[in-house]
Amino acid sequence: MDSPPHDSSQDPQPGLPAVQVVHEEAPREPILTLPFALTAYILLLAVIHLRVLLPPELENWTIDVFGFIPKRYDSSLLNLQIPGGTGAKVWSFVTYSLLHANLTHLGFNVLWLLPFGSALARRFGAVRFFLFLAVTAAAGALAHLVTHEHAVAPMIGASASVSGAMAAAIRFAFVRGSFLSFNRSDADTAARVPALPLSRALRDGRVVGFLAVWFGVNIIFGVGAIGIDSETTSVAWQAHIGGFFAGLLLFTLFDPVPRARNDAADASSQDVSDRI
Repeated sequence: MDSPPHDSSQDPQPGLPAVQVVHEEAPREPILTLPFALTAYILLLAVIHLRVLLPPELENWTIDVFGFIPKRYDSSLLNLQIPGGTGAKVWSFVTYSLLHANLTHLGFNVLWLLPFGSALARRFGAVRFFLFLAVTAAAGALAHLVTHEHAVAPMIGASASVSGAMAAAIRFAFVRGSFLSFNRSDADTAARVPALPLSRALRDGRVVGFLAVWFGVNIIFGVGAIGIDSETTSVAWQAHIGGFFAGLLLFTLFDPVPRARNDAADASSQDVSDRI
């Protein structure tokens, strides 16, 4: 095949270096920005919620077996027959958190989990994240058991785990570069800034303000002034508090990011740039 004719007008001028133009492809933003662990957890909740398509008798049996029922642990009722037997006394401490009453209930929990759970899943990784959700769910169930020891109604919902994720996230959320900071970094970097020591975090006005709002909202939910749906269901706010305290106190046991020194933490928590 003949070569195309050479056009000398396109040659670089004598004495001038040839300029090579490199076309770099702009980085593409991922379509799915949620970390894998959180995406998998939300999909699991959605698949499990398909149980509402089951016949009513089977759906009720599922709630009785996997929901958390304080009456299971009432030793004064030896002949009480609750589906699930002895095994349900163990697994229902966690499995109740995977069940939801309706789409409103599920959507409400997922909506709160998206920002806080995303940061936590990026920081912990999948295994730690799932274990953390299980532990905070169990802590919520324990708080509910202590305050409702004779209750027959099953408790369901991921609110205790969501509350635990929120509590854990505020340990690092307000540090410079993290996701509630005015100087936020990219998502992965923001999720891995060194956390504040608990004593230091509780002296941060933003953390205290967040705690005040969170507890205020839960108290309002608890007295029945606000509901998430029109059904005659009550909000297990004690379980929320149990999960929240577990997340706040046990965060350090799960956190893989090294602690910052106290003086470094004090400096990093300042969220305004130095000005001359």
